[in-house]
Amino acid sequence: MAPPFVFPTNPHELEEETDDNRLSVASLVDVGSLRPSDLEELVKGVVFDLSDRDLFCVEDHDVFDRVYSLVKGFSVLSTSSKYNLVETLRSNLAVLLPNVESLARAPKSSPSNSGIDQISLAERVASHRNALKIYAYFLVTIVLSEVSKQESSSIAKVGGHAPKKNPTNLWNSEVIRGRIVTLIANSLEINLSLVFGTGSKDGSYLSFISKFAFTLYENQHLLKDTTTKDGLGRIIGSIATKHKQIAESSASILYLIYKFDFTVPHLVEAVAAAENKFGDGSLAVALIREIGRTDPKDYARDGPGAENIGRFVVELADRLPKLMSTNIGVLVPHFGGESYKIRNALVGVLGKLVAKAFNDLDGDQSSRTMRLRGKQAMLEILIERCKDISAYTRSRVLQVWAELCEERAVSIGLWNELALIASGRLEDKSAIVRKSALNLLITMLQHNPFGPQLRVAIFQATLEKYKEKLQEIEPACEHDVTADAETASVEGAQEAASGFDMPRGVQKEESASDSCLSSSQDQSQKNASVPDIGNVEQIKALIASLEAGLQFSKCIASTMKITIQLLASSCATDVENTILFLMRSRQFQIDGSEECLLKMLPLVFSQDKSIYEAVENAFVSIYIRKSPSETAQNLLSLTINTNLGDLTALESLISSLVVKGLIPQSTISALWDCFSFNISGVEPAQSRGALSVLCMAAKSSPGILSSHLQDIIDIGFGRWAKVEPLLARTACLALERLSEEDKERLRCNGGKVFGVLKSFLTGFWLPENIWYAAAEKAISTIYSIHLTPEAFAVDLVKNYLNLIFSCTISNEATCQADNTGTNSNSVSASKLGRFLFVTSHIALNHLVHIESTVKKIREEKSKLEKANCDSNVVDDNPDGAAQMLGINEELGIAASDDVIIDSLHEKAEKEILSSSFSDKNLFGYYASFLSKLCRNINMMQKHPELQASAMLALCRLMIVDSDFCQANLQLLFTVIESAQSETVRTNCTVALGDLAVRFPNLLEPWTENIYARLRDPSSSVRKNAVLVLSHLILNDMMKVKGYIDEMSIRIVDKDERISSLSKLFFHELSKKVTIQFTACFQTSLDKQMEGLVEKLCNRFTGVTDSRQWRVIVNKCKKFAKPELKSCIEEFEGMLHKIHVETKEQDETARNALTHQKKAGALGKLVKVEKGTGEDDENNVEEATSEVINPLESEESSISSAIKEHSRDAKEIQSPKSSLRAVCRSKVKEGKQSNVREQKKKDTSSLRSSSRLSRRRGVKMP
Repeated sequence: MAPPFVFPTNPHELEEETDDNRLSVASLVDVGSLRPSDLEELVKGVVFDLSDRDLFCVEDHDVFDRVYSLVKGFSVLSTSSKYNLVETLRSNLAVLLPNVESLARAPKSSPSNSGIDQISLAERVASHRNALKIYAYFLVTIVLSEVSKQESSSIAKVGGHAPKKNPTNLWNSEVIRGRIVTLIANSLEINLSLVFGTGSKDGSYLSFISKFAFTLYENQHLLKDTTTKDGLGRIIGSIATKHKQIAESSASILYLIYKFDFTVPHLVEAVAAAENKFGDGSLAVALIREIGRTDPKDYARDGPGAENIGRFVVELADRLPKLMSTNIGVLVPHFGGESYKIRNALVGVLGKLVAKAFNDLDGDQSSRTMRLRGKQAMLEILIERCKDISAYTRSRVLQVWAELCEERAVSIGLWNELALIASGRLEDKSAIVRKSALNLLITMLQHNPFGPQLRVAIFQATLEKYKEKLQEIEPACEHDVTADAETASVEGAQEAASGFDMPRGVQKEESASDSCLSSSQDQSQKNASVPDIGNVEQIKALIASLEAGLQFSKCIASTMKITIQLLASSCATDVENTILFLMRSRQFQIDGSEECLLKMLPLVFSQDKSIYEAVENAFVSIYIRKSPSETAQNLLSLTINTNLGDLTALESLISSLVVKGLIPQSTISALWDCFSFNISGVEPAQSRGALSVLCMAAKSSPGILSSHLQDIIDIGFGRWAKVEPLLARTACLALERLSEEDKERLRCNGGKVFGVLKSFLTGFWLPENIWYAAAEKAISTIYSIHLTPEAFAVDLVKNYLNLIFSCTISNEATCQADNTGTNSNSVSASKLGRFLFVTSHIALNHLVHIESTVKKIREEKSKLEKANCDSNVVDDNPDGAAQMLGINEELGIAASDDVIIDSLHEKAEKEILSSSFSDKNLFGYYASFLSKLCRNINMMQKHPELQASAMLALCRLMIVDSDFCQANLQLLFTVIESAQSETVRTNCTVALGDLAVRFPNLLEPWTENIYARLRDPSSSVRKNAVLVLSHLILNDMMKVKGYIDEMSIRIVDKDERISSLSKLFFHELSKKVTIQFTACFQTSLDKQMEGLVEKLCNRFTGVTDSRQWRVIVNKCKKFAKPELKSCIEEFEGMLHKIHVETKEQDETARNALTHQKKAGALGKLVKVEKGTGEDDENNVEEATSEVINPLESEESSISSAIKEHSRDAKEIQSPKSSLRAVCRSKVKEGKQSNVREQKKKDTSSLRSSSRLSRRRGVKMP
């Protein structure tokens, strides 16, 4: 009997000698040192022994040692040798497994030969056990070595192809590995108790195989092979479930889940396969409970691990919903944890359970009730989680609800509550939540149980009819009726009131709702009676369903206001999903969805490519992908009753679609048929809409209009124009969009079109509110297609002038001031307003015409210069061409040409309105008349419409000429301040923006007045003022000055539109300022510091306290540059010196003041005594000797004498000459009385003190 085989703990343990009786390697063969031929012979010998001898020969030392040596050096074997060895081992193990099962059928021993039979059976069991372990060990070791080799060498994945017949290509590691893993899995499914005993199986074998399986699970490449993956799953399932190794297996599985995210789906598959195969969910239950017992704080710390665990439980709930539903209680407490990933996973688990765990209708009433209660509890948790603190969880909940709607697992009782929750989440602060809410509403519309049309009016009408029918047939007892109605509602709507619904019930409700809606449509269209659908209970159930549908329709319709706000969101996902939601709402005819869809048109100007593509795709899907006639009807209906902004966006979109070929020629032909009234039932407004769409298409393809030029003129300016006033304006736009060839054709036709335009402008058959817009476009058309538009325009103005004033412009004396006053009172204000409009618009268009002409001249000049340069190069004289260009540049020839063009350009602009009276032309007289007319305040107040036209014309002429603008700026701002008409103030405010762009220097002193428009009482004026200032400031046409606070006040404007525009302005301004500040931060910081130091230095002039200037000096030293700090320190020293001198001067001043007081008291005493003599003089000297020293006394006497002499002398001399003069004067006055001498000396002393104080900077009182 061979010694038992024990699985080694390390690869070299079998090579070591042990004291216990176990199988080990006696003689190891160094396979790596053998020659290839010898190695081949060794492999053949081993294969022959294993194949020729019995299965248990592997226990023999001879065979065991050689097989071990080959397995250890498996990497050096050739592919054929590998294949032969592995296949031999695998086939022997495959044969051994059935033999193990045969041990159960072995005969029991008899009493006569019991000892021999028992020994024989025990040996057989031991041999089977040893052989099983040895074969399994060798095969597992081979697989692990090959896997390790692949990982180290980074071998790419090899496809699992079938082995070929060529021996050199027999080795395929993936196929062989799959076969071995499958065989190992088979070994675990036999009755191992036959070889390991019934009491306790040999744990070493299960542990060895388990370790092998979990090790392979860590290799992502291996799991891509289906055979290997399935075999490993069988191994884990068998070990955990069949062999009761649940604790060890669950711990290993959780380890893999935490560390390797790619193992999650494969482990879920293995756990689910074990439950399905063995009918035992103990492994899944153990995993769920272990996950539930984990501390929530651990999940919060380990984010990736929590995410993997979440994925595992969600997929496990999808595979095993019933088992999860019975154990969900251990996971629910984690809703209170900090990890939002676990909460997201639990929400997904509840969604899977609601959709799949409660569909079984088997069981008694109590069990069904329990299941319904469990489902209700889960639905309540899902509703509660819609208010989770984490945006990720809120988003995930809404996604789960969308999945439940797709699975039809939401009942009518919860449908409207869910719709309210979703509509409320549209205003969530998180973009991902808003996205999920929009997707949920889209899903609810798509899978709603109420029918394909959700108009509120249809539901209300149908509901009223059925209520009337119910009142006719219901019993008299009211409370019985109520009970019956509730019963019928529950039976007919599949427990809608209780909040539960089964798929079959949903289908019944949907079919009932569809029949209801179809009947309501027939009723609304044909006024037919309500069909009889059954008894009272069915009618009541239908009424309950109709009421739910009505509530759902109102809920979806109420979200339209929010969707308009979402279309303006800065988040691209909000816009894209909102467009999808509006498209779905339009499909189900939700009230207001069509109008909201039009709000997406301006988004074609978005710089975000995804938003533009979303708008374009939605537009094509809704309006273009139809039949040609239907597409034409859709497009022309969009142009009717649409504002200017939407028309501009629609024009951009249609022109782009024409370029891309998405609007075919058949649609263009259908539009021409609508315009030409070739289709019966076409209205004039539809004809105008068709022409408008054709003009939009002509923007990118002008040839579209060439085939119907005469129709445009005849219909656009014919009798249909009187029926549809805007048709003439659209016809003018079409003429303006013509190609150059078509314009030339019009000129060659004798000018018929210009006569039509002239009669149109001078006629009065169009309404006033329509004529102005049409006339503006007609004048632009004239300047677009006429060869000499200025001559035609002058003739038009003269004819208009004759028509209005009945005079000619040549009679200047008649057309001046007297005639102005007379005719202005004799003509109609309406006609005069039209004349002012036409004339001013012609002047403005003439300015544009001059600029375009100059631009063309410059382009032709540049083309000519380039052609001359190219011709010189072609003439093989490139050096001469370059030399000629250099000479021209040096001589300034090119610059002189530009100067000539600029001077001609300026002269042409000046000639529109002549500045001097003697040079006045037609528009010069008109400008003078207009200026006087606008200054006639009384007339303007009597005719507000005339004032609007006159001020608009005045603004246009101010744009044309700078001198005229400067002369009338005061008038313009006066009218803006005092005009009573809101229209006048609005037009003038808009004109200020144009004037500021054209003449910024003229408008700069009036900046404060421009900002004052923000305080206008009219919201229209304030709104336009905000728009104008935003345009000027954001485009660097006006600097941000101190008046910007007026704009900030508009943030709290009572008009929401103005408030939004102000916020948008500051938002854009902040980005602009931030960019500029970031770009010039390094260069401007030093300048700011220098400016700060300069401002601090300027404060010295107003400082009187020494402490203040010391603080200023310290601040300057703090912010100044290093090279400037030395200067500041020197300056500080000078300030300290001056401070010391100032203190000395203050002390001297105080002494002088004391002397003055004492001398004054002594003078009074002398006057009282009237004494004379030297004694008095000595007394005076003694009295003053306390303050003034002799030197100062002498100097004071000299100064006093100078002061006395200066009364008669014109020039003050030096001290010495002044002293001689004083001496001579004293000799002459020697005979005067002693009293006078005493007075002189007292006075001289006081004056000398004052003189000294003034020299030292001290002011005496």
